[in-house]
Amino acid sequence: MTDPAQMSALTATAPELLLAIGAMALLMLGAFRGERMANVADAIAIAILVAAALIVARLPDGKPAALGGSFVIDEFARFLKILAITGAAVTILMSFDYAKRQMRPTFEYPVLILLSVTGMLMLISAADLIALYLGLELMSLCLYVLASFDREKVRASEAGLKYFVLGALSSGMLLYGASMVYGFAGTTSFAGLARAFAGTEGPVAIGLIVGLVFVIAGLAFKVSAVPFHMWTPDVYEGAPTPVTAFFAAAPKLAAIGLFMRVMVGPFHQLHGEWLQIIWFIAVASMILGAVAAVAQTNIKRLMAYSSIGNMGYALVGLAPGTPEGIRGVLVYVAIYLFMTLGTFGCFLLMRQKGKLVEGIYDLAGLSKTNPPMAAALAVFMFSLAGVPPLAGFFGKFYVFYAAVQTGLIWLAVIGFVTSVVSAFYYLRIVKVMYFDEPVASFDRSPGWSMNAIIAGSGLLVLLFMVFAGPVLDAAQAAAASLFPS
Repeated sequence: MTDPAQMSALTATAPELLLAIGAMALLMLGAFRGERMANVADAIAIAILVAAALIVARLPDGKPAALGGSFVIDEFARFLKILAITGAAVTILMSFDYAKRQMRPTFEYPVLILLSVTGMLMLISAADLIALYLGLELMSLCLYVLASFDREKVRASEAGLKYFVLGALSSGMLLYGASMVYGFAGTTSFAGLARAFAGTEGPVAIGLIVGLVFVIAGLAFKVSAVPFHMWTPDVYEGAPTPVTAFFAAAPKLAAIGLFMRVMVGPFHQLHGEWLQIIWFIAVASMILGAVAAVAQTNIKRLMAYSSIGNMGYALVGLAPGTPEGIRGVLVYVAIYLFMTLGTFGCFLLMRQKGKLVEGIYDLAGLSKTNPPMAAALAVFMFSLAGVPPLAGFFGKFYVFYAAVQTGLIWLAVIGFVTSVVSAFYYLRIVKVMYFDEPVASFDRSPGWSMNAIIAGSGLLVLLFMVFAGPVLDAAQAAAASLFPS
């Protein structure tokens, strides 16, 4: 008979196993059939991701955790896993036309995304510092290759190299911090760490604080929070545009989910120690994201600084360390996912003479040459700026409200001010589209898939108030599962 504990482990890791086995099967098919697999590999990968999402939705809660306590299934993991899988599936769909036009189609691309998503799901469910590191590295190693996937372009190779070098540095910092935490607590289990710190009274040992700082530094790199953001603009600009969209969506969600699980799980009793660190990186990220993007004329670099600022807003919700704050972050990242996918969908359709448009002022007069596209992009820009009643407004409202509830009023005020400043560069794009004269006509939009993605994302952003109830309920249940009853 099969060991019941082993059955529990197989059940808990079923989505990850499906993705890993599917990726290996695609890799073998590609090795034997060659580039003939390139046209069907993307479709197979999307089918595998959809199947994994269905399995995640049907998984029972796994407390106590499986695999010796290092892997947990709860509402929090389920919420973020479905979002991460959705982001990955949509970005593969967005890549269909781009691969045909801009780079040589290849079967390795969806394989890398599947393996990267496998790492994301592992780290979202991680309940141990070692499991955390393994999931993070599996995700990151695939991302390094994806960043430099377009090997014929120097900028892509440069982006991949920069990401790899800085990513290796951040991984070393994370490992060093984890080793120091282990040295003081004697365990790497999140539950064990929480018990070890539960009775902490008086001054905390300086070595433990140093270890905590290094752990936060490693996690801050993964979400591109200041001052560990330096890789983001160059990687966003140099990577192929669908890969940039993938970076901005799925990995960011997984990393911020890991950030929340670590801070309010094993280190919740040390809230007073890590609050000031989160406060600083949240404020620095919001200010840099708002100010630095003003001078950008390249769309992808602008979106890079926008993502830095958006991670700062998400960290505002993490700072209180309360269920309400975590709920606000979850709502925010769900909204951010669809705003980002819709925005990059618009950019991928904007071509002039077969080449993608990357300059802001190349969008001049888009409202006259392609009114539906201009309207869709304007909706996403207004939402990113936080203009009510669009979804982006509600995302910022919930994280700021959670900060105010716990007395972090200045943090919310700084977030509001930087949000107003950042509205300048979002609305500048709208101004260029609607008030500047057309420079050149855009190519005709190919296919239906990209238009469907833009339309679906636009409706979710525009009509968020209609769907707000179920999203808030799911986020509330996910946040509650992180805190002991």
